[in-house]
Amino acid sequence: VYADGSICLDILQNQWSPIYDVAAILTSIQSLLCDPNPNSPANSEAARMFSENKCEYNRRVREIVEQSWTAD
Repeated sequence: VYADGSICLDILQNQWSPIYDVAAILTSIQSLLCDPNPNSPANSEAARMFSENKCEYNRRVREIVEQSWTAD
């Protein structure tokens, strides 16, 4: 996920086909969030942390998500 909120997802870019429905796109996004590819990162700092310190990565993600819930 890039800083502006956009995502790098093949089926939304170069692999797009009208065969994909909303469920397929949401499933792909969920898969990307659950199993990111640190070899092709949108956020190099997060990719490094994901590879080197998964506990800190999970803590930081949780913190950012919680902050987004309370942001005005």
